[in-house]
Amino acid sequence: MDADRWTQAVRGQLAPGRLLPLGGVADGAWIVESAAAGALRRAAATAVPDARLDTLRLSLADPASAAGPAVPPPPSALAVGPLRVVADFAAAPDRPLPVVADELRRAVRTAASGTLGAVVESVDLRATELLEGLTAGTAVPEEEPPEPEGDAGVVRAVLSVPGVAGLVPLFGRAVRIDDGEGKCHAQAQFAVTEGRRALETVREVRAAVAGVLAGRTSGPVTVAAVVTGVLPARSSRPSNAGRGGPFRG
Repeated sequence: MDADRWTQAVRGQLAPGRLLPLGGVADGAWIVESAAAGALRRAAATAVPDARLDTLRLSLADPASAAGPAVPPPPSALAVGPLRVVADFAAAPDRPLPVVADELRRAVRTAASGTLGAVVESVDLRATELLEGLTAGTAVPEEEPPEPEGDAGVVRAVLSVPGVAGLVPLFGRAVRIDDGEGKCHAQAQFAVTEGRRALETVREVRAAVAGVLAGRTSGPVTVAAVVTGVLPARSSRPSNAGRGGPFRG
């Protein structure tokens, strides 16, 4: 599968939305809203199999109190602060809806913290449908992503981190480096797998990229990371031993 086809296949799972903060102001991390929403839906489906989250939106719980990040943010990225989740859900008719809603809220909060590393302040749910059966979600592509283009050292640094599934740009280049005026800033866009908390993967990516760039400039180095996809963990993945392929960990 060539680069354009693989990227389009992943993008097809994601209709990009807001760039939401991960972690705190020092983490320099954001995640595409639709990628976060997909991970939360999958977690809810596993935890509450007789219900389904449908329309799900994430936003800042209190934009007025949100803080600016410690690194230059990507264009249109939200400031850093706790999030609010608003979602519709469908459920089987054999259990009280308030009970199902409470279970879904717990599943969303647990996944937001444990799978993503996002802080969720509130989860507002609305029951919109009663179900007799549930439909499985769309599968993500199984093909191995292509070798990406770009700064070879930085690309290798990103792809060497456990939990990185591949470089998947949704806006601009997957890896962008702005080097000038005595400072260096990099931005990387990549997908991760669910077997590891996204925020931990992001922190290691930023450290790896900063380590590569520190040897090229005497000035400060900053790194912003954007998670563009969260792929379900797979029991088996293509082997990339010896050639530095994107699927790791």
